[in-house]
Amino acid sequence: MFLPAVHAETDTAVLLQFIRENPLGILITGIQSSQQAFLQCSQVPFNPQVKAMIEAVDSKPRNVLEFDDDVMVLFNGKHDHYVTPKFYVETKPDTGKVVPTWNYSAVQIYGKLSIYYDSKTPETDAFLAKQLHDLSEHTERSIMGYTGGDKPQPWKVNDAPDSYIEVMKRNIVGIEIRVNKIEGKFKMSQEKPPGDRDGVVKGFARLGNKTGEAISALVKARGELHDFKKQALNKEGQ
Repeated sequence: MFLPAVHAETDTAVLLQFIRENPLGILITGIQSSQQAFLQCSQVPFNPQVKAMIEAVDSKPRNVLEFDDDVMVLFNGKHDHYVTPKFYVETKPDTGKVVPTWNYSAVQIYGKLSIYYDSKTPETDAFLAKQLHDLSEHTERSIMGYTGGDKPQPWKVNDAPDSYIEVMKRNIVGIEIRVNKIEGKFKMSQEKPPGDRDGVVKGFARLGNKTGEAISALVKARGELHDFKKQALNKEGQ
């Protein structure tokens, strides 16, 4: 990931919260395989990506297969958008030296991967049971807002028949990544002069849709954070 300092987010808590809010990661692997493509990416690591994984590690007789090379998972923010130079109301009228860009946010993690693919083994059975429970709880409550009370009750794994869940487990490949690096960025016009940044905030707000409103709010928040950090650094240097 290209990480200019002005766009980089270094707070691990912020990056982890970003992942919780944008949980559909894209698993990216580079695996030597006799039948599958070397580079693969998927939101659902099944066929053929998982076949390449199993081929690479299946010579090791163990219940949990551990992959030697690092993998990467990319998490994209919910909102991104093209930025027209017409939003730059400070620089454009003065010099005309402006070009289009794209505002977006993303987090990447790197780490070692373990594969749980044989549901008949106790390790895989326990791992899949915990993951199904934890992921369902998170997505039902945090993503759907099903928290009970005045809102609907969340769906639970035990709402489905045990026999059905056991069949589903046989068709699920569980992956666990031991994270050794995490990085992220919010490219939200925070490097622009205040007048241009204000033009971007107002320009996106005028789009009149959810994406425009979300980008407008992010540009404003990230701009204010950038100014705060800059002022703090200036005070330290005095």
